[in-house]
Amino acid sequence: MATAKSWIKAARPRTLPLALSGILMGCGLAWFYDAVQAAVSVLAIITATCIQVFSNFANDYGDSQRGTDNEFRLGPTRTVQSGEISKKEMETGMFVVGGLSFLLGIWLVFLGTWSSSKTAFFSFIGLGILSLVAAYFYTAGKKSYGYIGLGDLFVFLFFGLLPVAGVFYLNAGFIFPEIFLPAITIGFFSTGVLNLNNMRDIDNDRNSGKITIPVRMGARKSRFYHLFMIFIGWASAVVFTLNHFHSPWQFLFVLVLPFFVRDLVGIFRIQNDRQLDPFLKRLALSTLAFTLLFCVGLIIASQ
Repeated sequence: MATAKSWIKAARPRTLPLALSGILMGCGLAWFYDAVQAAVSVLAIITATCIQVFSNFANDYGDSQRGTDNEFRLGPTRTVQSGEISKKEMETGMFVVGGLSFLLGIWLVFLGTWSSSKTAFFSFIGLGILSLVAAYFYTAGKKSYGYIGLGDLFVFLFFGLLPVAGVFYLNAGFIFPEIFLPAITIGFFSTGVLNLNNMRDIDNDRNSGKITIPVRMGARKSRFYHLFMIFIGWASAVVFTLNHFHSPWQFLFVLVLPFFVRDLVGIFRIQNDRQLDPFLKRLALSTLAFTLLFCVGLIIASQ
């Protein structure tokens, strides 16, 4: 029987800061527009955490089926691959966490939409189901889109655009086009984490038939692709701030820029793909720090 330590490992705690960044950004923007709801925001954070854990379970399960998790993989050993958690146990784990995510999602959407728009309620339920389906089919199933180079697009949508704009709407009951600028920021930073993961495993993915963007582009061009995403992410945040400038505190997020620059330089200098692994965690934590400082700046400016 799988141990609690194995389940925690399968949940991949280091991915959770990234999953929470989009939610927190949506909450911070809602606060800035004086439209935040505490119950909606807290429930959104809990729901997003459950969905991310479900996604990690499904990824562990799917890659073991495909044979991508093997002795040649450069990242951490996965639990199904190593036998720490059996496939049957992981299927049960996915069912439990996925079901909990769905129930929490219904509660969240009910609080955020039912009294104002039944159409919005059912639309968000549909998006919630789509997010769970997308989380499963990233690597699991016969039609897994992560194996044909579509992972970047789905991460951009489900870690950036949808959580930021969706949580803002659930809090505020309305949406502004400008909200999508910080959503683009979180989307590109999140996709950057996936890109680093795929750059690290480029050789093994190619040999396993997993055709990621780095496999298609090659190691060097993937680094420039990474640079492009980080640059556009920062540019989008700056444009939003300049267009909604109330206080110098709104540029508090610039404090983390040196960490992004340092890691970009390091990524271009690295020759051994295995050495890219620490940059995944650092970008995820830098994204969370960026988000927190961005939101703190918004909150101070709104006083």
